[in-house]
Amino acid sequence: MTDAAVLPPSTPLQKRVLVVAIVASFIAILDGFVVNLALPAIGRELGGGLVIQQWVVDAYLLTLGALILVAGSLSDHFGRARILEWGLAGFAATSVMCGLAWTGEVLVVSRALQGVAGALLVPSSLAMIISSFTGPAQSKAIGQWSGWTSAAAIVGPLIGGIAVDLLSWRVIFFINVIPAVAIWPMLARLRASDAARDKSKHIDYLGALLAMVGLGGPVYAFIEQGRMGWGSAQVWVPLVVGAVAMVLFLFHEARTAEPMLPLRLFSIRNFAWGNLATLAIYAAISLGFFVLGIYLQQVGGMGATLAGMALLPGTVILMLGASYFGGLSGRYGPRWFMTVGPLLCGAGFLMSLSVREPLNYWTQVLPGQIVFGLGLATLVAPLTAAILGAVPSEEAGIGSAVNNAVARIAGLISIAFAGVIVGPAFTRGGLYNALLVTAGLFLFGALASAVGIRNPVQEGAAAAVSEPNTASDDGGASGQPG
Repeated sequence: MTDAAVLPPSTPLQKRVLVVAIVASFIAILDGFVVNLALPAIGRELGGGLVIQQWVVDAYLLTLGALILVAGSLSDHFGRARILEWGLAGFAATSVMCGLAWTGEVLVVSRALQGVAGALLVPSSLAMIISSFTGPAQSKAIGQWSGWTSAAAIVGPLIGGIAVDLLSWRVIFFINVIPAVAIWPMLARLRASDAARDKSKHIDYLGALLAMVGLGGPVYAFIEQGRMGWGSAQVWVPLVVGAVAMVLFLFHEARTAEPMLPLRLFSIRNFAWGNLATLAIYAAISLGFFVLGIYLQQVGGMGATLAGMALLPGTVILMLGASYFGGLSGRYGPRWFMTVGPLLCGAGFLMSLSVREPLNYWTQVLPGQIVFGLGLATLVAPLTAAILGAVPSEEAGIGSAVNNAVARIAGLISIAFAGVIVGPAFTRGGLYNALLVTAGLFLFGALASAVGIRNPVQEGAAAAVSEPNTASDDGGASGQPG
């Protein structure tokens, strides 16, 4: 078994699935972050200040986070390859719309539509991996998927920076068409592997609408309060409406026969605690890189490309180490990897508190990025494996959708709060506030993992444990890799 964990996919179909899953998820997640270092250039050309900059990021994350849940149901309903085809086609079209935007408002609307298409990509991709791989090979494949897709959150600013300095910020959207077209033939060949689906199942469209309003109202309020103030009806009314919609969403999901968010999944220990850790960890990643990337340009005086390169070391470490730690997680369990990893990530951002003017990248930024990269490489594959290994394989689509929705919603909320944390302008004091909040979120993620995550019972030990006890202790994870 140990040897199998380090072997590449054993069949051409598995190789095809892995390539398609990585590319489709990568471009969807990449576009949540690729604009970060392009925001100053977008602001100069289209106007709108910090508010438009926040909306360019959050409009995408809002529709992605709200609809990724119903997209998981669509994946299980219509077939994963089919939904991926729809998502890729829509993503390519809306990317062109973003690149052609002539005002800030048009760009924001186009980004929201792009998020709709992006929501179709991620859950189907990961569900295909879960269905196509088993045992230690599944842990290794999840590690490879996690490494590449998580790297999108960090390599995105580099791509955005190069595009801004050498060409135009519009290139970051047009370039999405290339990988979509490249994997289309390979994806079409996977259609035959889709199992027959039960078309009689209900899709929870009302839940999707309530989730959109429930997330959109508070996000709108927190972004616009910096311009209008908390006393404005245009701020507190959306906040109240969103809060009511979120309560109704949870009530609806608890009562409907076929919810897009099966609340019963949160009775599974590793699934519930793993998603709580995901919420904190991905909120930290989104906030930390959003603020640090803009600070390096606007205060540190770096060009967009140089600022992107400054954040690249963590990406390299993640891509080199994610598969290795995924294999270790499959052998030893995810709990302590999920505890140590966030602690290292938080320590890396705390090391950036040494930032001063004039900026010295080699002593003030690079060391923290190296420590952060080590932490992220330790964390991402065990986190994904722990959560998805806890749910039954036939619910892999909705399980991965929930986890990815939590990650995108975490980024959505943390960036909406950026103006409150940093203040009206990017200063060193505002950066310090953001770094401390980022480290605090990583610490919370580590504590949630240490307290809540349980390592799955290994195959040899599982035979000596009765089935009811195994299910209650591991939340249904027995027989699934950790």
